[in-house]
Amino acid sequence: MNPYETFPEKPISGPGPMKAAFLARGIQSFHAACAFVHGLPYGYNSDRDDPMILFKEGKGSCTTKHAVIAALALELGLPVAKHIGIYAMTEALVTGTQALLETFQLPYVPMIHCFLVCGNDRVDLTAGNRNGKNRAIDAFLHTEAVAPHISAKEEYLRYRTALENLLATRDELRGVKLKTVLKAREMGIALIRAHVGG
Repeated sequence: MNPYETFPEKPISGPGPMKAAFLARGIQSFHAACAFVHGLPYGYNSDRDDPMILFKEGKGSCTTKHAVIAALALELGLPVAKHIGIYAMTEALVTGTQALLETFQLPYVPMIHCFLVCGNDRVDLTAGNRNGKNRAIDAFLHTEAVAPHISAKEEYLRYRTALENLLATRDELRGVKLKTVLKAREMGIALIRAHVGG
């Protein structure tokens, strides 16, 4: 992952709901907006499908943090897009994962994460946010660009589609049933949530 300063810079001006939200807080440039969002506490929002929930609650997850910056980039005409990726969750990444792997007989738990992309640069505005992970995610099994405010339902459907492909194509996952991974994923989410803020 790269720092957000690798992104192009641009003043915030003109119409647009995201521009207005940042300007109302005295934030006048794209980099300043990235710094503001990165500095907000990591936390799960009450309604991740509300485009303005991050501002209302003063916190955000990878989903909502990257959604507002991707939406702002779109309004500014900057080539910065939100991506979702599937990564291999292991004990090294999230403490307590090894017990899950042993329970479900998996080499890792395929989990979803959001980040920003501009050219060859990837930026994670939740890095260092006490987000439940021991370190930043630097490798993905699958990535794809998505709309800034992709719904929770659509994100999950994309995850399932990509997961089915991984189960069919990756040697270490051959023979693993989809329902097994989905159950492990549910427990993996709970495990990460238990570590948030720690």
